[in-house]
Amino acid sequence: MNPAVLLTELGAVLLGLAIVGRLANRVGLSPSPLYLLAGLAFGKGGLMPLSASEDFVQAGAEIGVVLLLLLLGLEYSPDELAVTLRGGMPMAALDAVLNTLPGAALALLLGWGPVAALTLAGVTWVSSSGVIAKMLYDLGRLGNRETPTVLGVLVMEDLAMALYLPLLTAVLAHEGLAGGALALAAAIGTIAVILLVALRHSHAVSTVVAGPDPETLLLGVLGLTLLVAGIAQRLQVSAAVGAFLVGIAISGEVAHSAAQVLTPLRDLFAAVFFVFFGLHTAPSSIPPVLLPALGLAAVTIATKVLVGYVAARRAGIGRRGRWRAGAALTPRGEFSVVIAGLAVTAGLRNELAALATAYVLITVVAGPVLARLTDRGTHRAKPVPEPLAF
Repeated sequence: MNPAVLLTELGAVLLGLAIVGRLANRVGLSPSPLYLLAGLAFGKGGLMPLSASEDFVQAGAEIGVVLLLLLLGLEYSPDELAVTLRGGMPMAALDAVLNTLPGAALALLLGWGPVAALTLAGVTWVSSSGVIAKMLYDLGRLGNRETPTVLGVLVMEDLAMALYLPLLTAVLAHEGLAGGALALAAAIGTIAVILLVALRHSHAVSTVVAGPDPETLLLGVLGLTLLVAGIAQRLQVSAAVGAFLVGIAISGEVAHSAAQVLTPLRDLFAAVFFVFFGLHTAPSSIPPVLLPALGLAAVTIATKVLVGYVAARRAGIGRRGRWRAGAALTPRGEFSVVIAGLAVTAGLRNELAALATAYVLITVVAGPVLARLTDRGTHRAKPVPEPLAF
């Protein structure tokens, strides 16, 4: 890696993102879709492919997801998480049924077989925690009444992914029932431990990461979060789940101070996260699968809106808040890309990866636009530099 080339490429990317962000703010849109489209220009087959900084961008994207979910977790108390887990099963079941069937059905209609159907079902199932977290910040919705409902659906989906991914990995690797059961047991054990610490020992966690100055606080919170996220990922559990639960486990003044020092880092790496999607997408691979991807996106955007609407109605949210909740849940992202990557590594059809990529791009661009449309006719608060309490 040539340091001069690395610095030049990163500087050009960040400066370009700043210009794109200013343009998005001027027209009143979330900058996330524009960041993703900018990544296409810098990616494979784009106008100016990057080489030296690709590894850095990949690592930065992973850190971006972790920071987005950590900051959301800092907004969410252990009591709120407990309520979500107790009452979230009916909505989790509805979400799974409505959003897995379209993907599985399309794979079978295309003649790709049952394994591809299982894979594409996961691609269409789970919303993107990273994209939605950034969207909520951009649209100033942290204090909205429907936001805890949106987060509750995301938590249930991410926990479900902790069970789905080990099973899918075992199926793709032909490991059989024993291998799948072992992976599933490890995932359940990891989730149980992290949940126990988050719900029962939040004061102790806050004491461990607290520091006398912003520097030590930043190092403590970020270090613990990356450690837990890495362990969770190693055990086939979502790093996003680990980061979110670390945020929940940090409470009180420590959580408030941590959010202040981590916000600039979150903004930087969140932008890198969206660029990473574009970097690994060859624009030429999209046209052949564009029509089925558009059809699949149209169906599953509607099913996600229905899930969010029903969940918000169950929580006693007004009609406009129900539509906001539904629109917020529509983007798919990091999990869908991971699932498609597992399929390609296992030797499944390359068309599946191209379809999944086009599908993610469509939903990531459409999601913030739909979310912005639901704000029409109402006053929307500007994003604030520090977290708001729910």
